[in-house]
Amino acid sequence: MIATQLSIFVENKNGRLSELLNALKDSRINIRALSIAENSEFGILRILVSETARAYDILKREGFIVKKTEVISLPMEDKPGALADLVDKLSSENIGIEYLYAFVSPEEGASVVLRLDDQEKARKLFS
Repeated sequence: MIATQLSIFVENKNGRLSELLNALKDSRINIRALSIAENSEFGILRILVSETARAYDILKREGFIVKKTEVISLPMEDKPGALADLVDKLSSENIGIEYLYAFVSPEEGASVVLRLDDQEKARKLFS
């Protein structure tokens, strides 16, 4: 349920995202989930990876600005309305969503990654 996400500042310049992804690839670190938010000058790449501590060290060594953030990763049914039901449950408990992203894995099914304004309350709600 609790996961450590890496948030990485990536300049919007040709090849910078490729450098980041190849650093992980060359280190045989698997990206499990990702999201990117960007503007004209930079992006913030949010990722869950197979080896968080090692990925953090590698990216810092490669000159990236990296931050660790605690998020909640929840399994969810892979069906219409599953995300709406989950968000309704959070809303009914007055838990605000800072951001979320979702993914589907053949092995694990659907999951949603959430950063919430009350992580502790959400942990109790979903445990």
